[in-house]
Amino acid sequence: MWGETRVQLPSDGEGPLFHRCYYIDIARPRLTREALMARIQRDLPDFAPAALAAFRKVKGHPQRMQPGDEYDIRILGPWNGQVRVTEVTPTSFSFMTLAGHPEAGQITFAVQKSPVAEGALRFQIRSWARSRDMLVSLTYREGKIGKELQKNAWVTFCERVVKASGGQSLGEVTVETEERDFTGEVIPIV
Repeated sequence: MWGETRVQLPSDGEGPLFHRCYYIDIARPRLTREALMARIQRDLPDFAPAALAAFRKVKGHPQRMQPGDEYDIRILGPWNGQVRVTEVTPTSFSFMTLAGHPEAGQITFAVQKSPVAEGALRFQIRSWARSRDMLVSLTYREGKIGKELQKNAWVTFCERVVKASGGQSLGEVTVETEERDFTGEVIPIV
């Protein structure tokens, strides 16, 4: 546990574990991996669609991201929550959900070399999470509203990263979701 609010680990949640990955390849970026990630870290709220997921830093330096920083996320519907920064590198950062967030888990944002095109970059969002409780799990799985809102928020985030890079997307945002039974295994942050 860091800080005052307890992190919400996958073992604290209910239902299956979801491993989600959203990524897009960027041709001819004007920014390096490090410069693009520095911009994302500095201007995080500008990348998320405010109508779906409005980020507001509530703890930490306003112009710099570092471990221990916290963000309040106003999510469309009754799904508000907070996250804590757990890791920051020149090309990535990771969050853990805090108590009360609709999910229990972690998410990593990274810029890397694209495996499909020379000189291109890949921006990727990867998460490992379970629903906070059975009500959220039921809404996510059966109602599918939460699932679609989440997908739209992260697809828009990826598209805004492409625009900020000064490059051009190589196709659409790829969305992959894998559902696993939760057996209490350790979930990697990166």
